[in-house]
Amino acid sequence: AWRRLTPTGPAHADASALASGNMTSPEAPARTAPARRTRSTTAPAATPTGAAGRSPARRRSSTSPARTPRVQAKTGPGSAPVATLCIDVGGTGIKGAAVGADGQMIGERVRLDTTYPLPPQGLVDMIAEIARRSPATERASIGFPGMVRAGRVLSAPHFVTKTGPGSAAVPKLQALWKDFHLSNAVDERLSLPTRLANDADTQGLAAIEGDGLELVITLGTGIGTAVFLDGELAPHVELSHHPLTKGKTYNEYVGDAARKKVGDKKWSKRVQQTVDQLYQLVFFDRLYVGGGNAERLTDAFTTQAVVVPNADGILGGAKLWTLHRVP
Repeated sequence: AWRRLTPTGPAHADASALASGNMTSPEAPARTAPARRTRSTTAPAATPTGAAGRSPARRRSSTSPARTPRVQAKTGPGSAPVATLCIDVGGTGIKGAAVGADGQMIGERVRLDTTYPLPPQGLVDMIAEIARRSPATERASIGFPGMVRAGRVLSAPHFVTKTGPGSAAVPKLQALWKDFHLSNAVDERLSLPTRLANDADTQGLAAIEGDGLELVITLGTGIGTAVFLDGELAPHVELSHHPLTKGKTYNEYVGDAARKKVGDKKWSKRVQQTVDQLYQLVFFDRLYVGGGNAERLTDAFTTQAVVVPNADGILGGAKLWTLHRVP
């Protein structure tokens, strides 16, 4: 389910105008992204383009059929892990699946609705439930929507709130999430070695070509970014809470709450302006757009990009284990 958004207008704006709050972008020569090789994934085929120049969002079931309890696979000296339990943590849903050595899902994806308030132990319980419903694996990986480092959570903007993104932060939740060692907690609960990375970084691992400077943005509850140079993951920068324009952060300007408020067309124009700013920041060679709202982009978004399927948020988890270290 790979497709391109064809440029229909100026590709990039003057970043200085955007930073000053003037949202009128001067015309600039369109950049042409390199041709993409066709790749197959386990994600559903792209749906036809609908009204207003966008594709209808895929509908996903919030429940999964009950399965037999998970049986822990064992490994010994010289035995190589062949399957990874890959978890994609989101503001509205926690998704997961077992991914085999061939990079394909084993069995069905499991999705649980994200509940609020959500303390760290609540997330560990949900991950354990997904593991119970999934085939046996030898290791685990987690893509998390926040700043993480060395297995610890440094920021959890969604999960420190009372009722979800946009609601008030709860001091007790802030204290519980601060420096929480999520990878160790899951390791101990599942008896599986576990790696933790930012969710945009994880999705990018499954999407990139590995050539040049590649930028991945994810459009969901908020906006996520990941940068790769010749296939190497750069240290994560949490831009979503950084000021963008007129006193608004990236999340406040192009997050899901903003999209619902201004509508898809105006929101798509905002995403275009945000990409213009990001180009001036990193001068990317290729752009990938993922997340649940990627298919809501209208023709007001003009930059040529590769739209990646949501499945990459899970499939990238297996590739997390190919890195010598997680930045």
